[in-house]
Amino acid sequence: MYDEHHVKPGELAELWGVSVATIYRLFRDVPGVLVIDRPVKRYKRRYSTIRIPESVAKRVYEKLSKGKLYKTI
Repeated sequence: MYDEHHVKPGELAELWGVSVATIYRLFRDVPGVLVIDRPVKRYKRRYSTIRIPESVAKRVYEKLSKGKLYKTI
């Protein structure tokens, strides 16, 4: 578990050719993704940091390429 490489959303977004916001939306609730939420303070927005294991990124990519998560237009 600890020896697996985790990628940053920006790295994955560049590799896949999508925005960082898209990566956050795709991976926010996926099991296996490390999500670090900072406490919400009064009048401040919530901040989240995510790290995506390579195996999870590969699994989601395969589902996307087979059309199981999104329909193509």
